[in-house]
Amino acid sequence: MKFVDEVRIKVEAGDGGEGCVAFRREKYIPRGGPSGGDGGAGGDVILRVDSGLSTLLDLSYPQTLRAGRGEHGRGKEQSGARGEHLTLRVPPGTLVYDDDAEGDDPPLADLRANGDEVIVAHGGRGGLGNQHFATSTRQAPRHAQPGKPGEHKTLRLELRMLADAGLLGFPNVGKSTLIRAVSAARPRVADYPFTTLVPHLGVVRVDEDASFVLADVPGLIPGAHAGLGLGTRFLRHLSRTAVLVHLLDVSGLTGRDPVDDYDVLCRELALASPGLGTKPQIVVAGRVDLAETRDRLPEVRARFAERGIEVLAVSGVTGEGTRELVLRIAAAVWAQRRRTADAEAEDATKTIE
Repeated sequence: MKFVDEVRIKVEAGDGGEGCVAFRREKYIPRGGPSGGDGGAGGDVILRVDSGLSTLLDLSYPQTLRAGRGEHGRGKEQSGARGEHLTLRVPPGTLVYDDDAEGDDPPLADLRANGDEVIVAHGGRGGLGNQHFATSTRQAPRHAQPGKPGEHKTLRLELRMLADAGLLGFPNVGKSTLIRAVSAARPRVADYPFTTLVPHLGVVRVDEDASFVLADVPGLIPGAHAGLGLGTRFLRHLSRTAVLVHLLDVSGLTGRDPVDDYDVLCRELALASPGLGTKPQIVVAGRVDLAETRDRLPEVRARFAERGIEVLAVSGVTGEGTRELVLRIAAAVWAQRRRTADAEAEDATKTIE
């Protein structure tokens, strides 16, 4: 399935129905007075989270999405029916922006949990029938209100995957193999650059009662923040993570220096978003099952130790070191969850006061 994480859609809420001009006509009731009913309100356009979706593919086709218009009012004080709402399904983690807004306006909505919904375009109000305009001096009004038009908007939807931890590195350093080893995710694995073309989410089970979600994003290269490489458009998917896991190739088989690779990745993260550059990080040397990695690992660890950075060693093939890595990631994720819960509790207390 094609991975679509950004779309622009045009939505139109329904117009309100027109009020009716009518008079009561019944035998033995002379001058029955105005009896025109009200027009129905137009339908709203609603976005609702469906946890069964993982992309915005369903909304990626050029189209204008319209809600139903309200019915016109009728005689005998009969109001028109409300227009049918239009409900569009989106995956968890969808940010909704007004594409016509100027500047860096905040999103209209941040839809995360299954069932969350927001009205993005309100239907027009129905017009009043002439029954509402009778007065003591004007007992037979011959006018009614027209319906109000519904809102028309152009929206930009961005998907940011809801992951607790992000796994990043240069192409072909073994990210997909590692996420296969620690979770139930099964991304494609092959020995050529850019095997991973879309982000993958894997649920990592720590014990019977605890787990976290790990995201494997496509490989990054220098200039990723400016639009180079396959991983450029996926940097946004790291924004919600609590911790970043840098996977480095220490074997030397790719001809790259792991310390330089780490510096490049950190620079790309900082240039892409200040928030990404300040996230907690765990540095991991992959492919420790290779003799070349074991030979070079002490030197690489010493170079990182000069910066006060510990380097874990893992193998996605044999599983060596993966349990320790999972526990380290889990500790960072749980610490972030506690901080978030404390902040929410503090905000709630301030609101009550």
